[in-house]
Amino acid sequence: MADYLLGLDAGNTVIKAVIFDLEGNEIAAAAQEGHSRVPRPGHVERGLEELWTHARAVIRQCVERAGIRADEIVAIGCAGHGNGLYALDQGGEPLLGIQSLDTRAAGLVDEWKAQGVGDRTYAIGRQRPWPSQTPTLLAWLKRYQPETFASIGTVFLCKDFIVNRLTGKRVSDVSDMTGCGLLNVVNRRYDRDLMAAFDLGEATGLLPDLAESADVVGTVTPEAAAQTGLAAGTPVVGGLFDVIASAIGSGVTRTGAASIIAGTWSINQVIIDGPDLSGPVFMSSTFDRGRYMAIESSATSAANLEWLVREFFADHGIEDGRSPYDVCCAFAAEIEPAANDPIYHPFLYGAQQDGNARAGFYGVAGWHTKGHLVRAVLEGVAFGHRQHIATMRTAGATFDEAVLSGGGSRSLIWPQIFADVLGVPVSVARSRETGALGAAIAAGTGAGIFADFSEGAAAMVKTERHYRPNAAMARHYTRRYELYRDIADAMAPIWRRLSNADVEVSEAAA
Repeated sequence: MADYLLGLDAGNTVIKAVIFDLEGNEIAAAAQEGHSRVPRPGHVERGLEELWTHARAVIRQCVERAGIRADEIVAIGCAGHGNGLYALDQGGEPLLGIQSLDTRAAGLVDEWKAQGVGDRTYAIGRQRPWPSQTPTLLAWLKRYQPETFASIGTVFLCKDFIVNRLTGKRVSDVSDMTGCGLLNVVNRRYDRDLMAAFDLGEATGLLPDLAESADVVGTVTPEAAAQTGLAAGTPVVGGLFDVIASAIGSGVTRTGAASIIAGTWSINQVIIDGPDLSGPVFMSSTFDRGRYMAIESSATSAANLEWLVREFFADHGIEDGRSPYDVCCAFAAEIEPAANDPIYHPFLYGAQQDGNARAGFYGVAGWHTKGHLVRAVLEGVAFGHRQHIATMRTAGATFDEAVLSGGGSRSLIWPQIFADVLGVPVSVARSRETGALGAAIAAGTGAGIFADFSEGAAAMVKTERHYRPNAAMARHYTRRYELYRDIADAMAPIWRRLSNADVEVSEAAA
């Protein structure tokens, strides 16, 4: 009997199910796009019932397309986007889903910054409050929606909700819980002083049980088996914060290796041997029992291209079988880069450094075409990644090459822009579903097929493409990156005024 592994990857927009053989070949896949609700400016939510409906649908489709028996799947792993807030009520039923694109708590973050709250939280969890961070959102609910807060029975992250529906277990893994700032990163446990720093001392009991990412936390229940087509009793592991899963699924498992993910979020991460560097970074997440991932990130990456395609290019390319994304990249490829090309800020959902930041094109002239604007978006996203990497290098996390994954890696032009903007060689893994593959490797490790993540990645990950930086383009992009930063500094007070206008509109609507 052949053995297969099922990896699930639940992002902010799409949930995917992929069945792999033990050499990393994709046997079958299915995906379903979800719907976000924006009930007020800055509020980005999703329905948890819809999430589970989509999850069970893609699992069933994937198993059917694979043409295998469900009992040939030896283990299941799930990855999911970090932060946001997924809550069950006190009866264990879905209550609320807030996505990691949400900025409702920006004002609370500003208040806490003035009070020095971040110094207290960083000392324990190596993370300062930011708008869509899980404990920050929980504190916002406590203050502004106390009825909802009082109804919460369990605080989950995205993939934990799916694991719960599969197994009935109330559990999360340490990679997700460190990634959202809810664990003491040294002892990798919940911490009452950390919860008190977020003004959540009474909420410790709402947190789920903790497991290692590759620990088997339960098995598929008969009810979930009937809904998904899986075999009852199939082991399910704790799973992974999706950025860690994508790193593992692209072959990044050794200390000092770098993973860059151009997905909804800009993820820039380097594996380190302990929780600390010589300076601060945005967050640290556990990688395995002895190592950590230093992470700089924000919601400033390929979501910008998704927005551009959705609003302006949705019908392009259909007549000749091309995707609108391929059409966009083809337009950008036609442009000969010039010093006076437009600049784009990828701040559709704010910036890590400034929750009030907004996206915008600057320096657009009458001779510029849509190709110039698309290229500006691709470059602006890469500049956002460069800013995060500069922070990591200042903190002491150095590297001389990187693996690019996420939707941006599928383009034939964007990885070269990344190599030129960052000034390092960039490679792309063969599998497009690195998050699901990383989750599958965790499942294989939990099932005893692999000794650890490194052995699993060695067996299942293959490299497809390599890109080397062009020295002349690297100099060109350094000059444009400086301009990108200067414009951002000049726009900061304008963004704050626009954000205040959002609050006024929201209060008027309420």
